[in-house]
Amino acid sequence: MAATRNFNLDDTFYQNAESFFMANQKVGLTYDDITLATLYSEILPRDTQLDTQLADTLQLNIPVVSADMDTVTESRMAIAMALNGGLGLIHYNMPEKQQLSEVSRVKYHVQGLIQDPIKVSPDDLIGDVLERIEERKFGFSTFPVVSKENKLLGLLSGHVVKPRYASKKVAEALTPRDQVHSIRKKELGKDPIARADKFFTEHLGIHKLLVVDDNDHLLGLITMSDVERITQERKAQFKPARDAQFRLVCGAAVSATRNAFGELDRERILDHVGALLERGVDCVAVSTAHGHSKGVGDTVKVLRDAFPKLPIIAGNVTSGSGVEYLADCGANIIKIGQGPGSICTTRIVAGVGIPQMTALYICSRMAAKKKVSILADGGITKSGDIVKALTLAQGVICGGMLAGSAESPGDMVEIAGKMYKQYRGMGSLAAMKAGSAARYGHEKSDTTRKVAAEGIEALKESCGPVDRVLATLIGGIQSGMGYLGAKNLSELREKARYIRVSPAGQREAAPHDVVELKTGH
Repeated sequence: MAATRNFNLDDTFYQNAESFFMANQKVGLTYDDITLATLYSEILPRDTQLDTQLADTLQLNIPVVSADMDTVTESRMAIAMALNGGLGLIHYNMPEKQQLSEVSRVKYHVQGLIQDPIKVSPDDLIGDVLERIEERKFGFSTFPVVSKENKLLGLLSGHVVKPRYASKKVAEALTPRDQVHSIRKKELGKDPIARADKFFTEHLGIHKLLVVDDNDHLLGLITMSDVERITQERKAQFKPARDAQFRLVCGAAVSATRNAFGELDRERILDHVGALLERGVDCVAVSTAHGHSKGVGDTVKVLRDAFPKLPIIAGNVTSGSGVEYLADCGANIIKIGQGPGSICTTRIVAGVGIPQMTALYICSRMAAKKKVSILADGGITKSGDIVKALTLAQGVICGGMLAGSAESPGDMVEIAGKMYKQYRGMGSLAAMKAGSAARYGHEKSDTTRKVAAEGIEALKESCGPVDRVLATLIGGIQSGMGYLGAKNLSELREKARYIRVSPAGQREAAPHDVVELKTGH
């Protein structure tokens, strides 16, 4: 009785999506403009499930995707995202061959296997190795020793990498090949970690296992500390996102490339996406600032005709008609958001774009009708924003939230004792010069007229490994679901009730009237 006593009054104030957004149809609302009403719950946050089905062949264990931005997602980020149950979209601001290589690194990543360990040559001096350790701030001092052909010659142990031996050659100090433990990659089997764990248990005092091919070429390195960490991670609630062949999932962004005559370069697009599929890519994203356009639609149609089963992400749009257009062209997943990102200036420069919650509501209705998924792209600054977005979308795309993590490719900068990473909008002048101009309707080679930047270059404070960032976000999402009594994301969308928040209410929601000693991050 207590749970339902004030149901009618609650329903008047706290409205479902249909009633709430129709009542606020003359104003654009974003995340901080609304809050969610709590409901009776028997669900503990730790028992909630966050898996989401974006397409028939694309399922994630957490509803978070890292943005296809050149200061956010390359192979390291994509690997970390997949290991945590999410998805990384590798950006296209690089040569096509490099993007193929980045995808390969993700798809052929063996968890726990360092695929490209730092190596030394037998002709190097110990002093050279010490300089490299100091210069690149390595936290280790043991290195495989290889020939010019990458053939394993031995192991340089940390106990001889000391200043007193600086003038000696690596060849004089190494542990020779016949005394170094190694394993052929094919012997690792389907569970490399279990095999390596067994090895370390059987070989007391050995902490590193070198992986070689049949010709003794070095392929990688497995450390005992990594094996122990991964063994602990396997007990975690959210498992890595993998494909049918047990490889990590990975996405890649592609551009609506045009030839010298201004026509869509179909052959080049198909050749590149075909090569991505050969590498095992799980989805491609046709990413531009204005997805409701002929160029994007034609690209999606070309890809859908050539690859009927390929999950295609397309965007960005903020209207129901934009979702309908891209769905009809063949997209499975639509990116929603124009101008909400922290480093995006589209709304200021071009005067266009819709606040994110309103855009998500409008687009979600058409997406349900067309049976496609939507991703909330941009404007996410905290886990509470993700909870709100997931009441309407199947997932979120994060850029700024992940840009400060160790796995992002941005350059590190130290300012006043604090470490920061470079973060820039794909519409910034620097990013467009690097190759993303087509994303904003400009040509990279166009130097005859002024190009209007729709993004800025900035810095994000370093925030450690992405595992830590995602753990915080996931915890917040689960808390929100617990408050609404939702055991999964489908129930979250069904149960969500909204109310607008005044400016005073927004201030009240954040820490206030205190001197903050520690942030909640």
